[in-house]
Formats: sequence, C-alpha cells, structure tokens
Amino acid sequence: MVLHDLLIATELSGTIKWGAPCYTINGKNVVGIGVFKEHVAIWFFQGALLKDEAKVLINAQNDKTKALRQWRFVTADDIDAEMLIAYVQEAISNEKQNKRVKINRNKKLIIPPELEEAFNQDNHLKLSFQEFTPGKQREFADYIAHAKQEKTRQSRLQKIIPMINNKIGLNDKYRNC
Repeated sequence: MVLHDLLIATELSGTIKWGAPCYTINGKNVVGIGVFKEHVAIWFFQGALLKDEAKVLINAQNDKTKALRQWRFVTADDIDAEMLIAYVQEAISNEKQNKRVKINRNKKLIIPPELEEAFNQDNHLKLSFQEFTPGKQREFADYIAHAKQEKTRQSRLQKIIPMINNKIGLNDKYRNC
C-alpha cells in the first residue's frame, strides 16, 4: 500500500495489467508493482535508461530482459520515499520524451538439428513452417534449441509438429490475435 500511495501521488494513473498494479502516463507503462514470496518489487518498464546512481535497480533476467529493471523491498522500512519518487520522476520524464531501449529484433534464425531433420523428412512441415513470421519461426526454433537434454528436444519437437502443420504459433494462446 505504501508503494501504491507514493506512485498515485505522482501524475501516473493506476490500473491493473497482467493481474498486478501498473502505473501509466498517456497510456504508456512506466512502473508496476510485483509481489513475490520474499520481497515486493517496483518494475521500471524502461529502467535500463534510468541513471541509477544509488545502484538499487537490478535486471531480474540478464540474458533476456533488456529494458525492464526492478527495485526490491523486503519490508516497508526499506522504502526510501524521496529516492523512489526521484526515480519515478525520471522514468516519467523519459516516457514523456518517448525514450526507449533499442532492442535488436533482427536475430538470425538458427534451426536446431532436430527441426532440420524433421524438415528433411517432411516437406509439408517445412513449407508450413515457412508460412510463419520470422518471429514465430524463431520461437519454435528456440523452444527446441533451449532444451538441455536430447529427450526433451525430441518431446518438444513432437509437440510442435502438429502446431506447425495446423498453422498454430507456439505462443498464440497468449496473444490477442
């Protein structure tokens, strides 16, 4: 409640997104609050652009997250209201200036050997795969490639073959399409 009261006292508008409090300006996400077992975090959607002179922001997933940064609090006493508001004001200013972390979305598609072998055995599968957007192709390829064990890669391949043939993207059920 302390974080909510501090955030709502700014010019941000509070709403609920993804089942959690989110604070926006001009319809754009600026910060959100996440509640976890051991801490509460405030998320800065373009946090990588913040100066972070106090070194309080962390990247929760270094290999995946480019822009998002979080500031964790274990107790309400951990919240430095003045410092928090300074960070939020900087985030608001950045959003008003439309500052964004540039994300390279043009990653090269690398087809894992298991999927390549399936294409060699089934030309229809290959043609169906090629009808997907590059991003959806990459999702399928990464889904298989990121499995550590061969058994898991094979089970994932068996899962996606009917999806590809039926023109269903790996994450379509989570999209508003």
